[in-house]
Amino acid sequence: MNDALTAAVGDFLAHKRALGRKYLTEEATLRLLLDFAAEHGVVGLRELSGPLLERFVASRPRRRARSFNHLVAVLGGFLDWTVVQGRLPATPLRRVRRRETYERLPFIFDATQVRRILDAASALPDNPRGMGRGAIHHGIFALCYGLGLRAGEACGLRIGDVDADRRLLVVRGGKFGKSRLVPHGPRMGELLAAHVERGGGHDQDPLFSFDGRRCVNPRTPSAVFHGLVGELGFSVPDGVGAPRLHSLRHSFAVGCLLRWYREGLDPTSRLYRLSTFMGHVSPLSTAVYLSITPQLLDQGARRFEAYAQPAWSEATP
Repeated sequence: MNDALTAAVGDFLAHKRALGRKYLTEEATLRLLLDFAAEHGVVGLRELSGPLLERFVASRPRRRARSFNHLVAVLGGFLDWTVVQGRLPATPLRRVRRRETYERLPFIFDATQVRRILDAASALPDNPRGMGRGAIHHGIFALCYGLGLRAGEACGLRIGDVDADRRLLVVRGGKFGKSRLVPHGPRMGELLAAHVERGGGHDQDPLFSFDGRRCVNPRTPSAVFHGLVGELGFSVPDGVGAPRLHSLRHSFAVGCLLRWYREGLDPTSRLYRLSTFMGHVSPLSTAVYLSITPQLLDQGARRFEAYAQPAWSEATP
């Protein structure tokens, strides 16, 4: 068995990707480890030592506890795999996790705020590096809020992913490499049809592109969104994080829950549907997006009052 460190990293990544994982950020971290090891004359897997790994971790400063813990988890996952494969007798990594401090709640947009963002996006002027900026950013933001897509999923759409006849959107290569079908209504269908007409004539042509050849990089709409939100000056409540593009996906999930309450439906029975719609592996992942808002508290209180009213009536003399 080849005990070269480079070969072990390559085999580990191939193993994970055979299971449907993307492992892009993990690969970048392990490539940094390879470079660091090479600088210190380490080429064999069994030459990795605890002190060397500690120096590597120290060379990659992480201010946030989550980022630091992710770095250690990537290294630990790789080394644990080598132990299972019999390439190492034991992991040399000493894992010390940082305590994650209180995290702010995600910002939840209401419909009026989203409309202001979409209007501001539509008014964006073109520039030499971005033709059709207004329509493109409007479309991406609308998909993130209206269908709960991730920014990368919206930016990576192709012309052939739009099934106008069945009102379906094919989202390919989402998180963990999964693909899914996303149904939509007529208004979203009109928006998608406009971008299909604006785009190229082949199924593999990008739905959102500034040059007609490459898909929009997700970092671009994220930066534009940050700028627009700053200009619009939304008030951020205490304990809530600053608005960001991913907040639209959170807002979609909370909006679904709120709508079910208002329509008198049972949210618990529909959570599996929402989880599948959003491309999650289980409702536990979806629950992360379901922040409590004043509107949800109000609807929950109304439902409880209706449920408890018969008991209160019987108890009243």
